Amino acid sequence: MDPILAALVLFGTFAVLLALGVPISVGILVSAFGTALLMLPWDGTTYVVGQQMTMGVESFSLLAVPLFILAGNIMNNGGIAQRLVDLALVIAGRVPGSLAHTNVLANMLFGSLSGSAVASAAAIGGTLHERQRAAGYDPAYSTSVNIASASVGLLIPPTTAAIVYSTVAGGVSVSALFMAGYVPGILMGVAVMIVAFLIARRAGYRSSERVSAGTALRTLLRAVPSLLLVVVVVGGIVAGVFTATEGAAVAVVYCLGLSLLYRSLDRAALRQIAVRTITSSGVVMLLIAASSAMAWVMAYSGIPAALTEALIGATDSSVLILALMVAILLIVGTFLDITPAILIFTPIFLPIAEETGMDPVHFGMVLILAMCIGTMTPPVGSVLFVATGVAGVSIEQVVPRLLPYFAVLVALLLLITYVPALSLGVPGMMGLLG
Repeated sequence: MDPILAALVLFGTFAVLLALGVPISVGILVSAFGTALLMLPWDGTTYVVGQQMTMGVESFSLLAVPLFILAGNIMNNGGIAQRLVDLALVIAGRVPGSLAHTNVLANMLFGSLSGSAVASAAAIGGTLHERQRAAGYDPAYSTSVNIASASVGLLIPPTTAAIVYSTVAGGVSVSALFMAGYVPGILMGVAVMIVAFLIARRAGYRSSERVSAGTALRTLLRAVPSLLLVVVVVGGIVAGVFTATEGAAVAVVYCLGLSLLYRSLDRAALRQIAVRTITSSGVVMLLIAASSAMAWVMAYSGIPAALTEALIGATDSSVLILALMVAILLIVGTFLDITPAILIFTPIFLPIAEETGMDPVHFGMVLILAMCIGTMTPPVGSVLFVATGVAGVSIEQVVPRLLPYFAVLVALLLLITYVPALSLGVPGMMGLLG
């Protein structure tokens, strides 16, 4: 089958199903199955698609995903978010619009621990929303800050996005991906804070009251046990003490012990955590299984090779090729969540990126950052819907306030794309690059 025709059938069917409101995992599976039927008989299609779905989730490294989801849910109910918010407020308290900067810092801290943008938007936004309203902040402004910064945790390790990408990209080092995420993640948080500062100063939002040195020290000490999770998990993985999956299990035990120490969990909370974890893990695993089938269909029909040849043949400029890739990823991010986007587009764009000389670790950061921007944009931005729901404001009110953040983050994405050292510097210094 001609690769161009296969691509039109595959992605055309998928786009139609998305427009009809079909769940993403079902749309991926149906479009992959339908395209495979054009190349294989019914028996062959059912066998191959079933086989690829099973093989897609039959991975020890992917076991880290439900474990990190469980750890994040425990943290979300274990009193950890409030301690991190208190620490962030101490750090940002003397800056105009201090509660907005507190929101960004808290999302960076909590997101790096939970690995979930949606969890950060809900936990930190819910904790700070009433406090910001009482301080006279425009709800649309405070919500836009929360939305723009909630996905920072998808870059700062430990993050399930890096684990999923590592699996799809053929075993790219998780340790290298974790270390590569620090600089882009911190830069993303700083970029959001700069925009928030400029808006806050123009609006006249004041800084918070100064806290005493004793209060600041007590706040830091209360947050240290939570912050140690990153040191234990990421440090253990990078040092080779345990794998990413074993690190995820350590994170679950650590968070559970910490929450029990804080006496913030009971049977009802544990039951809710279990239900949410099972539901979220089931959704993610179904997406991975369906996307594995789609990836096989694309490879069998020659779609990635044809796209690589077309892009490389269209221009000799690697700068232009990378710009086209970034533009496509930004468009994709507006209607696909991060997990299916990584699963579908890594097999397509990674070979093209490698043809231009881009390191797979570097490409992973570009891909994840592009999808982070996608979580804040309609029509399918998961963080956008969660944060507006928590704050009780409409999407129409918030979207115009998001435009400055969107512009700055796109500029940051281009900077990360064209300056490899921002992603590869830290893992390179640690000897993690192959």
